[in-house]
Amino acid sequence: MKGKAPNELAEIEAKKTFEGFIKWMKTSFYWIMTILVILAWCNFGTDTETGSQYNGEVYAPRNIGEK
Repeated sequence: MKGKAPNELAEIEAKKTFEGFIKWMKTSFYWIMTILVILAWCNFGTDTETGSQYNGEVYAPRNIGEK
């Protein structure tokens, strides 16, 4: 690298930095997609075994229309 102009050295360094940035972005993207697929596979942690715990009778209106 001896004898190169500063702008040539800066361009080489910028290309190396950009390639490293793209490499890390791809790696991060693949990890995030993998985690999302695993979470989707597990229904994002929802409880599907016990069913809904909602009891409509608790909130049912009573004594409406009675005197």
